[in-house]
Amino acid sequence: MRRRPPVAEPILYSFRRCPYAMRARMALAISETAVEHREVVLRDKPEAMLEASPKGTVPVVVLDDGTVIDESIDVMRWSLGQSDPEDWLSGDDREFIAMIDGPFKHHLDRYKYSTRHDSDPAEHRAGAYAILEQLEERLAQSRYLCGTSRSMADIATFPFIRQFANTDREWFDAQPLPHLQRWLGEHLESGLFKQIMVKHNQWKAP
Repeated sequence: MRRRPPVAEPILYSFRRCPYAMRARMALAISETAVEHREVVLRDKPEAMLEASPKGTVPVVVLDDGTVIDESIDVMRWSLGQSDPEDWLSGDDREFIAMIDGPFKHHLDRYKYSTRHDSDPAEHRAGAYAILEQLEERLAQSRYLCGTSRSMADIATFPFIRQFANTDREWFDAQPLPHLQRWLGEHLESGLFKQIMVKHNQWKAP
């Protein structure tokens, strides 16, 4: 976290299709945290966002006291710390989330963007699939990743499973992962996901 000049209300810099921004927006929405939404185009990042967070990734939240939060998990934990009506923080399985953000994301990027990474997509699809099998085992035991209701672990994970599935949806749907496929479909059809995927025009500084 860093400090910027105070603002009237928290500002959110976001990009609609970014999975990190998706999970942050879902936490902000469920906690009913009011923010000024500033939709950015990643190839045309606004100077105000880069001044707040020079690394240039979304999401970025600038709090009303000028504090900057530029990691999606930290945005989730901050907003749920203000209000957590569904008790998502009870499912803040840090080791599990680290596996998604670390090994799974590593394989996902090299499967989805194999040309960019000069990687073997089949090798990395297999690496990611081994982790999906762990999710399948969890979801065979309970409806959600940490119990009977959706929580932090589900919301932090879902956008990346969506991205993996969409890389080759026909292949994904043919895999023996019925519990994971049911879980993914439920999140895709949820009112919360549809709410945070509403399109916004690109924000421009006045």
